[in-house]
Amino acid sequence: MAKLTKRRIEALEPAEKDYFVWDGDLSGFGIRVFPTGRKQFVVQYRYGRISRRMSLGRFGAITPDQARGLALEALVKLRKDIDPIAEKRNRRDALLVKELAQRFDQEHIAVHLKASTAKEYRRNLALFILPAIGHLRIIDVTRADISKYHHDWRHRPYQANRNLEIISKMFNLAELWGLRPDGTNPRKHIKKYPEKKRERYFSPGELQALGRVLGEMEEERIELPSAIAAVRLLLFTGCRLGEIMTLRWEHVDLAANLLRLPDSKTGAKVVHLGSAAAGVLRACERVPDNPFVIVGRNPGAHLTDLQPFWQRLRGRAGLKNARIHDLRHTFASVAVSNGQSLPMIGKLLGHTQVQTTARYAHLANQPVLQAANDISALIELQLRSSN
Repeated sequence: MAKLTKRRIEALEPAEKDYFVWDGDLSGFGIRVFPTGRKQFVVQYRYGRISRRMSLGRFGAITPDQARGLALEALVKLRKDIDPIAEKRNRRDALLVKELAQRFDQEHIAVHLKASTAKEYRRNLALFILPAIGHLRIIDVTRADISKYHHDWRHRPYQANRNLEIISKMFNLAELWGLRPDGTNPRKHIKKYPEKKRERYFSPGELQALGRVLGEMEEERIELPSAIAAVRLLLFTGCRLGEIMTLRWEHVDLAANLLRLPDSKTGAKVVHLGSAAAGVLRACERVPDNPFVIVGRNPGAHLTDLQPFWQRLRGRAGLKNARIHDLRHTFASVAVSNGQSLPMIGKLLGHTQVQTTARYAHLANQPVLQAANDISALIELQLRSSN
C-alpha cells in the first residue's frame, strides 16, 4: 500500500458503497470514500477486544499530513491505555467550570462553610472567577490558565490569593467527583503573592475624636442608636464585626458580664465584658419581637450593613482610611500597651492560634522602650548636674 497523498486521494472515485483506502506508512490510518463523493479521514484501532474506528476530519477541510498527525496522536494515547474515542466523547460531554461552580455551591459552600464565608465565596465566584474561566470545560483548564488568571490580579494580591484558594478547593472536589483525573489540580505549584498585613491602630487623639463624634450623633438623634452601640461594642470588646452585628439577647449574660456566642469564626466563644461594654448593652433598647441587640430598620431583623454609618462617622472624626476592623486592632494594641500578656490578649480576642496574636508582639516593646528612655534621661540629667 502506498502512502496517502493529496493527489492519490483526489484520484479516488466514489462507488455504489462506501469503501476504505489505508495508508502504507501508518498502520490504522486511512480514508473512507462515500457514494456521494465525500471523503473522510479515519483511524482504526483495537482497544481491549474491541475494534474501533474514529473519524478525524473531512478531506479538504484538513490535509493528509494534518490527518496523519491526528491519527498518530490517537495511537500514542492508545499506548497509554487511553481509548481515543472515549476520551473524545468525554471531552464533548464535559461540564463547564460554571457548572462545576454550581455543584461546588450546592455540595460544599452551602453545607460546610459558615454563612459569612459562604457569602464571600459566592461573591468571589460571581465577580472574579467565573467571568474569567467559567466558559472553559473542566478537563481543559490548565495550570497556564490559572497562572495567567492569578497574574492578571497581581495588582490586588490579597484578592488574587483568595481566589486562587477557592479555585484550588473547587478543582480538588472535581477530582473527588471524577470530573478530572487525580493529581491534575491546575492550581498546583502556583505561588501566592506576598501579602502585607495592614496594621492600623487608633491613637489616643483619634479615639478622642471618635468618642466626640459618637457623642454628638447620640445627641442629634439622626443615626440609628443600634449603629452607634455597635461601634462602641466593637471597640470595647475587640469582637469581630459579624459577632456583634448578629448578637442575640439570649447570648448576653449581664449578671456574669459575659457574651456566650454559640458560633464564631473559631467556633463557640465566651467574651468577657468590661464595665464599659456592659454599660452599652444595658443602655440598648430591647425591641419587642426582635431577638437581636443591634436592631435594623426591618421588623425582627438585625442591622445588616454598618459600612454607610462607619463612612459618615470616620469622615466627621477625620479618621481617613480607617476600617471597622481597626477597632479590633485598637482593642488589642491598648491591651498590649497597658502590660497585658499576649496569651491573655489572645483569649480576649478569641484567637485559637498563637501566631495570630503574635502580630501584636512588637507593641509590647513600647512600654519597655519608654522605660528605657525615662531611665537613660534621668541618668543623663544626673551626669549633667555633677558638672
